[in-house]
Amino acid sequence: MVLVTASLPYEQKLEVLRARLVALPGAVVAFSGGVDSTALLHACCHMLGERVVAVTADSPSMPRAELAEAQALATEIGVRHVVVATHELEQAGYRQNAGDRCYFCKKELFVTVAKQRAHIAPPDWVVVYGAITDDLGDHRPGHKAAAEHGVQAPLVDAGFGKQDVRRYSRDAALRTADKPSFACLSSRVPYGTPIDAAVLLRIERAEAALRTLGFRQFRVRHHDHVARVEVGRDELDRACELREPIGRALQAAGYTFVALDVFGYRHGGLNDLLSKDPSR
Repeated sequence: MVLVTASLPYEQKLEVLRARLVALPGAVVAFSGGVDSTALLHACCHMLGERVVAVTADSPSMPRAELAEAQALATEIGVRHVVVATHELEQAGYRQNAGDRCYFCKKELFVTVAKQRAHIAPPDWVVVYGAITDDLGDHRPGHKAAAEHGVQAPLVDAGFGKQDVRRYSRDAALRTADKPSFACLSSRVPYGTPIDAAVLLRIERAEAALRTLGFRQFRVRHHDHVARVEVGRDELDRACELREPIGRALQAAGYTFVALDVFGYRHGGLNDLLSKDPSR
């Protein structure tokens, strides 16, 4: 089905998406405030009206700035927004940070929603999340957790890829239309390196410093005492010019050494390590 819908023109994909959403009794949208989940939330509200609730997971892997933005976006869209505390760091599988870390994160969210369902939405409302077709070819253990808990991916079912989501967002005048891609703070830690709250806080402070310096697309990859900074390729020259302010800011965040990655930002760059020994 996905292969068929992915090849459709955008207008037909949009018809498929709307038809699937309007058939739902209601929707509980896993909402991070990113491009994909914001588009899905808006589409759900457009088709279902008040039979929609947005749910955002709040944990040390969620930067405070991103949580605040998710709250602001939900207000702008006009949807009820529930923030639930998740405790993935209490799970050994998550802390160990093997290649299946995302499975434990998504499972924690879906289990938390199930436990608090009486306070979130009617039992027949369907939990949905913002996976897109581009995700299917990447390493995404979270899809397994979604399947185990009956969580649906309407954008995938309608054949929506990243370009489709951004087009929808522009047409709907969503301010996330051109928002750089984002992932949780744990994605900055190489597989095999244990994760704890202190590591995540250090990364959050480092990335907040880059945001303050005016960078749009960036990652601070955590390598123990070394921060490897990735910025968008169009921002590399500026990063070189600001290397000393960047260095001082990231040292203040807790890193001893700061390195600027000459290749720039690469989506899912740490996934390259999955085929290698994580202890190397």
